[in-house]
Amino acid sequence: MGLSLPMAEESSSLIAILDDLDARYEEIERQVSDPALARETTKLIRLSKERGKLRPLVLKYRDYKKVAAGIGEAQQMLDDKATDPDLRAMAQEEVEQLGARKKVLLEDLQNTLVMADELHVDSVIVEIRAGTGGEEAALFARDLYDMYGRYAAKRHWKVEQLDFSPSDMGGFREVIFSVKGEGVWAELGYEGGGHRVQRVPETEAQGRIHTSAATVAVLPEPEDVDVEINPADVVEHVSRAGGPGGQNVNKVSSAIKLEHVPTGITVSMREESSQHKNRAKAWRILRSRVFELYESQRRAERESQRRTMIGSGDRSDKIRTYNFPQNRMTDHRIGLSLYNLDKVMAGDIDELIAALREHDRQQRIKNLQASSRAGASTPK
Repeated sequence: MGLSLPMAEESSSLIAILDDLDARYEEIERQVSDPALARETTKLIRLSKERGKLRPLVLKYRDYKKVAAGIGEAQQMLDDKATDPDLRAMAQEEVEQLGARKKVLLEDLQNTLVMADELHVDSVIVEIRAGTGGEEAALFARDLYDMYGRYAAKRHWKVEQLDFSPSDMGGFREVIFSVKGEGVWAELGYEGGGHRVQRVPETEAQGRIHTSAATVAVLPEPEDVDVEINPADVVEHVSRAGGPGGQNVNKVSSAIKLEHVPTGITVSMREESSQHKNRAKAWRILRSRVFELYESQRRAERESQRRTMIGSGDRSDKIRTYNFPQNRMTDHRIGLSLYNLDKVMAGDIDELIAALREHDRQQRIKNLQASSRAGASTPK
């Protein structure tokens, strides 16, 4: 059962927010209908996307206002002592029916509002890095990559590997890939943090259980209109790709390193033999990292867990433990343990993600309630 705001006292802050969004929607409608905007393609795309995000919420809010108005009209009939008894009975029934509808709409609006940011990001970049544990950590990083790949396949999402650094035994010291599909950020956005594994490694001859770690970051991949990076703020370094790859690797300067001077974020890409392809991939990752940095600052109060998704990789920096001897996966943020680790590693993480989303929703509603109470107690 979801939390709901008390109808009279704490809904005032929610209504004020919805009023602002309704006004913003009308302003966007006015701007988009201006023929002069057709010459400003980038602005038109940005406004159209914002309108698309706001539209479901605004239409639902307008439905809510119609229901509230209907309750007001019926209540007036009830308050009028001259009202015919039959009409009074009809008005009483309408107040009860519309009241129930109003309550459902208000809770639905609240849930949609607090989760709105997650519903419209359909592409993410996932970065997995091996942490403490040497070769076993690299193998665990590969297992996580496979787990997300299998889950993505179930959801019919598209996975594209962007860069990777293999270990000697077939693991990943680092792997970066994109995932595209409806609802991808809303579901994978909780995976960022330290992941710990407890098992007997392939490298262990004595059969002893070891603990290793990997870190995961999930970054929303913005479109060009979502984040503006001034090319003058980016320094590009071109070099020859090292390592195996044939004669072309040593003769052609195909490796790209981008440095975003204002934030200090750097991206290196040497996966492709084509300089053009490496540059394109590097820019995709750079835009995502810059976008996430700015977005995490904006969302700092309500989503502090996403500010430090890439940790040191140390075993103490963990959000989840995968215990193979006990066939158990435990997410420490919500205290959830699932005793079907084999299925989890096969990509069956629906129950886990649903629990994380519900926990997040509840926390956001509590924050909204706290904000409402703080606003109500502030002297005018």
